Amino acid sequence: MAGFTNIIGHQQIIEHLQNAISSDKVSHAYILNGPEQSGKMLLANSFAMALQCEHHGTEACMECHSCKQALSGNQPDIIYLHHEKPATISVEDIRTQVNNDIAIKPYASPYKIYIINEAEKMTQQAQNALLKTIEEPPAYAVILLLTTNSDSFLPTILSRCIILNLKSVPDDDIRSFLIEKYQIPDYKADICTAFAQGNVGKAIQLASSEDFNEIKNSALQLLNHVKDMELFELMDSVREISNYKLEINDYFDIMMIWYRDVLLYKATSDVNSLIFKDEVYDIKRQASKSSYEGIEFIIKALDKAKRRLNANVNFELVMELLLTTIKEN
Repeated sequence: MAGFTNIIGHQQIIEHLQNAISSDKVSHAYILNGPEQSGKMLLANSFAMALQCEHHGTEACMECHSCKQALSGNQPDIIYLHHEKPATISVEDIRTQVNNDIAIKPYASPYKIYIINEAEKMTQQAQNALLKTIEEPPAYAVILLLTTNSDSFLPTILSRCIILNLKSVPDDDIRSFLIEKYQIPDYKADICTAFAQGNVGKAIQLASSEDFNEIKNSALQLLNHVKDMELFELMDSVREISNYKLEINDYFDIMMIWYRDVLLYKATSDVNSLIFKDEVYDIKRQASKSSYEGIEFIIKALDKAKRRLNANVNFELVMELLLTTIKEN
C-alpha cells in the first residue's frame, strides 16, 4: 500500500479524489475503470488511507495508527470483499460482506470503506443487491468498485456512481520510473515501456520478470524462423509459452512490438527509433521481404488472436490461424 505521491500517472483522478476530501464532498460510490494492472487498487488504497488518516489531510501520513493499520492490512474500517468462486461475485457475497455489515458504524474512523475488486464479476442479482445499498447508504459509507469493464454494470449502478476512467500513463514517465526504481538498462526499459502500452503494472511485471530474456528470445526465435518451420513445429514452440509466468497475451504484445519495428523501419529506414535495436539485422531482413499490407495484416491478426483468446475460443485453433497468417505474409 502506498500514498498518492507514489503513483505514476493518473494525475487527474488523484486531483479529483483529493479535491473531494478537501472540500468534504466525498461520494458514496466510485467506479475505478481501467485495464488489469493499471493502478486501480493503488488508487483505491491511497484514497481509503487518506480518508481514514488521523491527520485529516488529502494524503495519508503513513505514521498515524490508522495508516499503520492500513499498511499492515488490518484497518478494520477498510474492508475488501472476498469471493469464493473465482468467476463470479454472488448475491450472497454482497449481502454478507456489504449489505449486512454496512449498518454497523465504523469502529474508530470517519468512514467505512468497501473495496470491491474485479467488480465486473458481480452477477445481476449481486448488482441489484448492491444497488439498494448505493441508493440509501449511511453517511459514513464509501463503496469503491474496481473493474476492467464498467459496461458490465447495470445502468442504475452507473448512474449512481462517480466513474473514474484510468488513462494510459505517458511512455516517458514509465520509462524513467523503471530505470530509477528497477535499475534496468535503457534497452530493457524501452521494451518494457513499449510492451506496457501505458500500463505501469504491465511494465513492472515485465521489468521484474526473471523470464524476461527467455520470453523475448522465444518470441523472436519464432518470428525469425516462422517461414521455414512446419505448422506442427510452430505449434510445439507455442505450447512452450505456457511454461512462462507471463500470459499468452503478453507474448503476443512482444510479437506486435517487433512487427511495429519492422513496419517503422520499412517506412523510415531509421534504426534509432526501433525498440528492438539489437535485432536490427532480422528487422531489416523482414522489412525487405514483406509488403506494408502484409505487415499490417499480421499486426491485425495478432490483435484478433488476443481478442479470440479472451473470448475463450479454442487455443489450438486460434494459434493455428495466427501462425498460418504469419507464414503466408
